[in-house]
Amino acid sequence: MKKFFKDFKAFISRGNILDMAVGVIIGGAFSAIVTAFTNKIIMPIVNLVLSLIGGGNGLESAYTFLKYVPKVDESGAIIEGVADLEKSIFIDWGAFIVAILNFLIIAMTLFIILKVAMNARGMLQKTMGAQPTRAERKELKAQGVDMKNHKEVLEATKALRASKVPPPPPPKPTTEELLTQILAELKTSNEAKQPAEEKPKTKTKKNA
Repeated sequence: MKKFFKDFKAFISRGNILDMAVGVIIGGAFSAIVTAFTNKIIMPIVNLVLSLIGGGNGLESAYTFLKYVPKVDESGAIIEGVADLEKSIFIDWGAFIVAILNFLIIAMTLFIILKVAMNARGMLQKTMGAQPTRAERKELKAQGVDMKNHKEVLEATKALRASKVPPPPPPKPTTEELLTQILAELKTSNEAKQPAEEKPKTKTKKNA
């Protein structure tokens, strides 16, 4: 039992578990904000536009009935033009469109948040990367750079790093250049061998 609680404590103390819990809580609160924004602000505008275009109550009346059951009042009389949604079978296009709007709003908001966060992170890394390291600060002080002048320090750091960048390696010869070199070496080798082959052979006399 002691080991069980120890493992459980280690499990819930992990950073990713805590991050997940915070994400779930923030996600729930954010979902409530998106739902309120959609239902209270976006949908009234959409319903108003649809009612002006085609009449009715907008998405609230966007139903496709598969089985229509009219609504009746307390006396049992049928109310004309009003459906009993509890007994009817229908396709609720309005709820489907609302779900799509919620998804688009959430996706757009997350995209904007991630875009801003990534840009801020890139700017921070760029700013931190431009700062001189401890070893570079020593070299800059030895060069007489005023370390209190931030602009001068950044320019001197950039110049110092540029001076330490090794030169690029020479470009590799192309295939045509390699073939030209090989042909030139073969031609030189053949010319060196040719005079030796053209010399007349002399016969040596045997001693009697």
